[in-house]
Amino acid sequence: MIQYLYLGRVDYAEALRLQQELIALRTAGRIGNVLLLLEHPPVLTLGRNANRSNILASDELLAARGVTLHQINRGGDVTYHGPGQLIGYPIFDLRSLRNPSGHNRLGPVDFVRLMEEALIRLCGELGVPAGRICGLTGVWCGLPEPHPASDEFACETPSASSALLSAGQCEAPTQSAGRKIAAIGIHVARGVTSHGFAFNATTDLRDFTLINPCGITDRAVTSLEREVAEAKNLPSLEILAERAACEFGFVFKEPVALVESLAALRALADAVPESPAFNSSASEFPAPDFPVPVFPAQGTPLEIPPEIERLRRSKDRPVSA
Repeated sequence: MIQYLYLGRVDYAEALRLQQELIALRTAGRIGNVLLLLEHPPVLTLGRNANRSNILASDELLAARGVTLHQINRGGDVTYHGPGQLIGYPIFDLRSLRNPSGHNRLGPVDFVRLMEEALIRLCGELGVPAGRICGLTGVWCGLPEPHPASDEFACETPSASSALLSAGQCEAPTQSAGRKIAAIGIHVARGVTSHGFAFNATTDLRDFTLINPCGITDRAVTSLEREVAEAKNLPSLEILAERAACEFGFVFKEPVALVESLAALRALADAVPESPAFNSSASEFPAPDFPVPVFPAQGTPLEIPPEIERLRRSKDRPVSA
């Protein structure tokens, strides 16, 4: 099951602290997969691969605009977050998920592709065609009709527009094609994900002039408000969060349940026996130092199944299909 919370507007530093708390609880097995949905005050985040030159505004201008700056451990370059933007932080254990073929555990790249698929479906549900640009992580609007690249992530879609641009399709990169509506960047430690996506709903796009978004200089940024035919009929961020959670449930093939509050989620965690090495009374939530099971290569059994062992001991005995 995917449990999700909508938290409204949350300061970025508090969201970082909250992610670390939930990562520790997820790694300890005290909560399941959790999708945090919220928005931030104006903030710029610099990923591991960020180039400081992609921030175009001076420190003085950022301070005057009330924009804070954070260096973080997700992948990618510089990203803007602000009011009117739906932020999603999935705290998922990849070892609990399967890729769409059902045969292997989900890897980080597969995970990002499925996040893209959920947001592509969300756009399609609202009547906005969206898709991918090969080699550029994220979700894009204003693409010419795409050509199939792989059907690995193809699935049913809620409308003709999103069916045309499902996650199994990828538009070849062309100069200046596409307008970015969602940015994605994650971090994975001990199989558990953090950070996630930023989906522009009613975001003030002028704030993106402070940066080269994701280090890209030749493609525009857009929002749901700009792309839909009737902007006045846009759902609230809270309703949009609910729809996004449903799309996550669809693409990850898991039921979705709303958790009413952080207190309710923490109460669920408290009901699960605590690992002896986990100190929930600590004021900080660093990466836990208790042993985490080490999984062998994908598809390798942890031990010889008893059925196979019996077959080995009775090779001459006929076995029915």
